[in-house]
Amino acid sequence: MSGCTPVFAPSLRGTFAALCGSLLAPVALAADLGHEGPEAELSPTVITALAPSSPLTVVTNPKDPRQPVPASDGADYLKTIPGFSAIRAGGTNGDPVLRGMFGSRLNILTNGSVMLGACPNRMDAPTSYIAPETYDRLTVIKGPQSVIWGPGGSAGTILFEREPEKFGSLGSRVDASLLAGSNGRFDKVLDAAAGNSQGYARFVGNQSHSDDYHDGSGDTVPSRWEKWNGDVALGWTPDQDTLLELTAGKGDGEARYAGRGMDGAQFKRESLGLRFEKSNLGEVLDKVEAQVYYNYADHVMDNYSLRTPSGTGMMAGPMAAAVDRRTLGARIKATWRWADVQLVSGIDAQTNEHRARSAMGIDTYKDKPWEKDADFHNYGAFGELSWYATAEDRLITGARLDRASARDFRSNSATNGDTRADTLPSGFIRYEHDLAALPATTYIGLGHAQRFPDYWELFSPNQGPAGSVNAFDSIKPEKTTQLDFGIQYRDERLEAWASGYVGQIRDYILFDYRTGMMGMSTTQAQNIDARIMGGELGAAYKLSERWKADATLAYAWGKNSSDGKELPQMPPLESRLGLTYSRDSWSAGALWRLVAAQNRIAENQGNVVGKDFDESAGFGVFSLNGAYKVNHNLKLSAGVDNLFDKTYAEHLNLAGNAGFGYPANDPQPVNEPGRTFWTKVDFSF
Repeated sequence: MSGCTPVFAPSLRGTFAALCGSLLAPVALAADLGHEGPEAELSPTVITALAPSSPLTVVTNPKDPRQPVPASDGADYLKTIPGFSAIRAGGTNGDPVLRGMFGSRLNILTNGSVMLGACPNRMDAPTSYIAPETYDRLTVIKGPQSVIWGPGGSAGTILFEREPEKFGSLGSRVDASLLAGSNGRFDKVLDAAAGNSQGYARFVGNQSHSDDYHDGSGDTVPSRWEKWNGDVALGWTPDQDTLLELTAGKGDGEARYAGRGMDGAQFKRESLGLRFEKSNLGEVLDKVEAQVYYNYADHVMDNYSLRTPSGTGMMAGPMAAAVDRRTLGARIKATWRWADVQLVSGIDAQTNEHRARSAMGIDTYKDKPWEKDADFHNYGAFGELSWYATAEDRLITGARLDRASARDFRSNSATNGDTRADTLPSGFIRYEHDLAALPATTYIGLGHAQRFPDYWELFSPNQGPAGSVNAFDSIKPEKTTQLDFGIQYRDERLEAWASGYVGQIRDYILFDYRTGMMGMSTTQAQNIDARIMGGELGAAYKLSERWKADATLAYAWGKNSSDGKELPQMPPLESRLGLTYSRDSWSAGALWRLVAAQNRIAENQGNVVGKDFDESAGFGVFSLNGAYKVNHNLKLSAGVDNLFDKTYAEHLNLAGNAGFGYPANDPQPVNEPGRTFWTKVDFSF
């Protein structure tokens, strides 16, 4: 329903009461359920930062409690990983950024499938359809250092995955969690499965709600959301080496944004998938994997469901726009093994179709016919080879070739009916070496990725490069060449790592924002050359059996070498300092996040979502967390984010929209939440 009044806005006293009640509940339950003793030690339970699991790769369990308050979408969770940030617009559905790179430079997959949003301004970014806690594993591969997960991915690859269930005799399991917090935050997650050695059935569902939050100054920031997802999986496992799994899912939600002129009134999702795996086939051919998938996004934007139309300007009266996208894809790959060599090779294909309709008035868009404006096709072949030269030395290399095409169906376009296509090679080579004198691994890798322009780069800009018909006609594919290097050290007390990169991007796709007639903003897409570099480093040290300290640092730098300007939308230097104390079944921790000022900007330049509109100030945010494990079946975690109620805004941010009272001619960023309490209970049976 329209309106800005939160449905539920607990007072500070009420929040403390809920928090204390949750903290005391496990103590009462322990008497009935039985305390498990020292073997239930948590060290630590609440995740504040993540270290690489192997060179350039981070693997984690997204079900683990984390701080800040457990994530509402995929982009929110990724911010826990050094090097990641997000373009913010309000409470949820930010757009992930890795090392200053955004959009299709990140290859994001869920269970091996691609879920593409439909909004021309990425209000429904791919990660907005992802509920992290409903997945079993999150894998991040930084840089152009993998070729088996599809085209693009010049900045990195992100995999949200659910593992196949494994039961011996007839059995079942149930994992569930509840989260409550300030600003009416209330999340529910259920993950249940049953089966035997021959097969299984699994259901995963979640529901998440939040009201508008208050910043550190006590001002209300329009940001409330409501989301739900439900997915089922049916698996057939006739033997230990065979899997056939059918999956289906749906979801929906709504969200309002302080930084946009319209809100998300609908985020409908439909997903279908079928995958087959066969392992231990022979001495050389070890495994075959095949999958097909279908994903559908049906997104509605309006200015009346979650707010009141401004009554002035271009958005004076109610209006709505609906967009949808159907994506169909398939992949088949085989793993070959010899004495000291492994080869993963295969082919993949993807096609997607985009449609739109819009109208003035409340829900009048529903009477309008859908109009197809674009479709895309991609067919690729890949191979990735790992050579274990010695016990200490490994050489990993890969190559990929894609044939990508797009067609313009817009009736009002100068390129209506035109098709453009490109053949794009990509590849990488990486050397890894385990040091003999130290428990450490060093690596260096060179990668090259060519990326076909995506929907947002071809169809969203108002103009193409100077002298061109439009962006569809003239924007060239991006070509990224990047050197990655680093070291990882691990012994009984110290875990430390450092990674760096330096790259050259030919035909980088840049957006220029301009003010046109009647004060309307227009966008022009162009190709430039850019240079990038930066890195991340971190360490975790066990001060004693109970105390552990950790620290991370991330920095990204970019230069527009064509124009001699800074590269826009680059996150500032950021550090996280953590301290954890754990004893038997409980733990406590502190997190201090420090972000430097960002003075390197390219005013009025950026990407399809955001632009640099001003320099940003640095800030520090201090947070506390605690966890208690009652027994093997029940665990509680709680925390307070932004303990000192600081007023601050992220550099990657949209300017507050005038429809919510922000200044129209003086862009101001949307502030982040003030002091926020949360508590989370996890059940496992």
